[in-house]
Amino acid sequence: MRVNLYADDNLAAYGFPEGHPFGIDRQGAFLREADEWGLLARASSQGSREALRDEITRFHSAGYLELVSTAEERGLSLLDAGDTPVFPGVYRTSAHVVGAALDGLARIMDGQCLRTLQPIGGLHHAGRDHAAGFCVFNDMGVVVETLRREYDIHRVAYLDIDVHHGDGVFYAFEDDPDLIFADIHQDSRTLYPGTGREDETGKGRAEGTKLNIELPPFSGDAEFMEAWPRIEAHFEKFKPEFFVFQCGADGLRGDPLAQLRYSPAVHAHATQRMVMLADTFAEGRIMAFGGGGYDRTNLARAWSAVLAELIGNNTQAG
Repeated sequence: MRVNLYADDNLAAYGFPEGHPFGIDRQGAFLREADEWGLLARASSQGSREALRDEITRFHSAGYLELVSTAEERGLSLLDAGDTPVFPGVYRTSAHVVGAALDGLARIMDGQCLRTLQPIGGLHHAGRDHAAGFCVFNDMGVVVETLRREYDIHRVAYLDIDVHHGDGVFYAFEDDPDLIFADIHQDSRTLYPGTGREDETGKGRAEGTKLNIELPPFSGDAEFMEAWPRIEAHFEKFKPEFFVFQCGADGLRGDPLAQLRYSPAVHAHATQRMVMLADTFAEGRIMAFGGGGYDRTNLARAWSAVLAELIGNNTQAG
């Protein structure tokens, strides 16, 4: 059993300038912590590649791809209404985030590993035709579409524990009965993007395949653990063939952009249980993505907890 960890200079470059909370120091903060935990020697380190345009347009519209690819030469300062600035190399760097995800998917599907972690990834706010919330390309959306088109795997589980609702994934697949969605996040009335109400359960044939759980501001580990059995029951009901896990660290106590009060124990528990579910239903196949997290100590500890649980006791480095 092997876990692939995706981290390189191209991925580290995904970030925004001038003191933006999503800075280019996030990957380094995590790697230093993971090394102190002794985890880097137990995972197989992998680099990224630049995703092809035809790969990115499995999820995104051609028009949006053209906008991102020409943003710098056109002198654009923003890709959306104000949340997602254009930064140097924005297209190429964002394509590397997608390419890393696709490389991890390919290695899982050809049996080189069972699990992956991409700390600079999980860009869950980007929609099919727009950027949003610091997210340029939705790497996980591309993974879901690739599973369907290239590997004939249709029933995919998506879990999101980021403090913000994964709206880019939710609305892209809101009417898709085979995308089994569960998202636990801060109350939609109190936090960006203002979506993910508990009565949003999917549309048409997909009604009931989507689970949104809202926690009041200042909720912590106890509230998360109390809600967790609903998530497991949701996935057990639909028996997914593949698991995608967005493990944003911005729900930890002290994050500057939100008001939940988790400890890293939340991330350890969620990962441990997701691995169990993947082993039960999906031949162990699970991909984890870092997502948000804007306190560097918090994200380093949370993602190290995720990596530790992905590795487990028997995993050997490749």
